[in-house]
Amino acid sequence: MLEMEMLFVLMASLLGDVIGWATQQDGYLIHDVLPIKEDEYSQIGTGSQQLIWWHNEDAFHPYRGDYVGLMCLRNPDRVATTFASVDMIRLEHCSVRTLFEPRFTIRPDESHDLSNDLSNDLGNGNGHSVNGNGHTVNNANGRSVNNGNGHSVENGNGHSVQSPEHNGAMREPFGRPRKIAIMSGDPSSPYLRLDPYFMDPPDDDEAQQALTGLIGEIDSKLSEVVLNPGDILFVDNYKTVHGRRPFKARYDGSDRWLKRVNITRDLRRSRDSRGSCTSRVII
Repeated sequence: MLEMEMLFVLMASLLGDVIGWATQQDGYLIHDVLPIKEDEYSQIGTGSQQLIWWHNEDAFHPYRGDYVGLMCLRNPDRVATTFASVDMIRLEHCSVRTLFEPRFTIRPDESHDLSNDLSNDLGNGNGHSVNGNGHTVNNANGRSVNNGNGHSVENGNGHSVQSPEHNGAMREPFGRPRKIAIMSGDPSSPYLRLDPYFMDPPDDDEAQQALTGLIGEIDSKLSEVVLNPGDILFVDNYKTVHGRRPFKARYDGSDRWLKRVNITRDLRRSRDSRGSCTSRVII
């Protein structure tokens, strides 16, 4: 497994630097995407029965990755990953001017919640386990992390980082998020910042109509790809949304299992939200 993860990260490094989040999967740089029973009907990568709405990864945060990498280890039920690129939609059918204005809000998705990390899974049949106190978790690579009260975690590089309760950088989106534009860049080929499931309804009709129109256009162009073991998919997180079809999990160690990384092209941009210049975890 370590060799596969190393290959995955080396390939990802051709696009940029791999980053992690203190609020997500104990700060690890490489995430496990596999079903967990208590998340079965949740809008989260460890869910299964609920459709994962298409989205830009971590759209709520200004330091979201430029790319998302997915490496398939298992997919016996051929569960499809959905995707659509902004270059596939008919921009003339969208109110682009309105979408470029800061009139929208995005809340953090459910994966950015300390109650939803893999440390809280009491044996799911996929190689994850915790001890009786819930303080130590071993992932598939045999690495240990401390989850206790969430005071500190080890990131993928072995650096200790403080959890969000000790740092204000991640607090704001969990409260009252700022209004943002959901398009930027060149109006003829814009960048997207979109996560409809976690967006509050705009407080004006023009913005609501623009958002509804964009969602309809993306829905009409949504495509699917089925990842097989050994496949690696890189998604441009500024141009492409992605999601996942629902499936029935067995929780017997044979379910769909992906590895995921987030990749930034400019690591320096997030320096004010990382514990040190060598850390890759945003806190």
